[in-house]
Amino acid sequence: MRRYHAPDPWLILATLFLVGFGLLMVLSASLVESYQATGSNTYYFSRQLAFAVLGLLIWFFIQRFDYHKLRPVATIGLGLSILLLLVVFIPGLGFSAGGSRRWIGAGNLTLQVTEPLKIALIVYLAYWFENKGSRIRDLYGTFLPFVVLIGVIGALIMAEPDMGTAMVVMGVALTLYFAAGASLGHFFTIIAGGIVMVWGLIKAAPYRLARFLTFLNPERDPLGAGYHITQALIALGSGGIFGLGFGHSRQKFDFLPEASSDSIFAVIGEELGLIGVLFLVILPLSIVVWRGLKVAKNAPDVFGRLIALGVTTWIGWQAVINIGAISGLLPLTGVPLPFISQGGTSLMFILIASGVLLNVSRQTIQDKDDEDPISWWWNIWARFTGALDRAGDRKKRS
Repeated sequence: MRRYHAPDPWLILATLFLVGFGLLMVLSASLVESYQATGSNTYYFSRQLAFAVLGLLIWFFIQRFDYHKLRPVATIGLGLSILLLLVVFIPGLGFSAGGSRRWIGAGNLTLQVTEPLKIALIVYLAYWFENKGSRIRDLYGTFLPFVVLIGVIGALIMAEPDMGTAMVVMGVALTLYFAAGASLGHFFTIIAGGIVMVWGLIKAAPYRLARFLTFLNPERDPLGAGYHITQALIALGSGGIFGLGFGHSRQKFDFLPEASSDSIFAVIGEELGLIGVLFLVILPLSIVVWRGLKVAKNAPDVFGRLIALGVTTWIGWQAVINIGAISGLLPLTGVPLPFISQGGTSLMFILIASGVLLNVSRQTIQDKDDEDPISWWWNIWARFTGALDRAGDRKKRS
């Protein structure tokens, strides 16, 4: 009989805070975009709120769903996710926006197909690598099939094209491969091949090469290839230490592209400043990553450990890419800021993944060193107040 305990409270609090904070920032950042697209200042916010409510309901129930039951459907889930990657190229089912074919659906009901792929791939790799055991180092049994799998998935994502998501997916897959005990020779062979491939993709597409050259010199073409990053840096610089105040961003008034989605970090920096960025974005995301790694460390089996590590890597790596790109520390790519950026599919599936992570946390192997942190502080407070009471009683008796 499997033993359960309370889920990690820090993960719960950080997740709820990020979703609530994200809704506030989408409300502020999307005012202009929403009005221009629909005639309503709050349309994008209302849609994000609906997805947040739905996502949190799923998140609430899925953290009570035993993650071990995902084993039998791991292969089916990955197969369906790859099928969705192919469906976007079928006329009438998939549609494009901004030069990319990433969605399926009709009207306002759309699905960005790479979002379910992320969690499906994590579950499948955790299941596959667990079954491999010591054979994870086999050349023909594991290494080559793994290279083929991530190669096919990477090629389909790049065909959309979506290099940012491809980097996130490949980063998560390689992290799980390494953590499962892969041969260092095989691992670094994939890394070297990936670097060569990325450079080839950059040189093959003029707009990617322009983005890379702009990353090296943001002032090279401020009204062309460098326009997006220039406006993002202006927003961050305008915010300074304390920001212009919530709702007072100037760059969202048709200067900053994709202000409420991929570029929302720039609006946060402009309105809330460096202090707001550190305490309202970096800190809660860091807590999610810290506690997620703790869950992975204490998971009861390899399957749970790899799932927890995969979800945590997904959240952390995607946050690093988004924040790094908007800050000019990485080449500009189009990936959302986890839990915060406007985008219903992204929010819902990252909440589903967070729910699975919480279920793993309910089954971790606990010891005294891993005591619930909130309970730990409560015990410290109880001991402190108890000592004060005892000191007061002694003073009265004397």
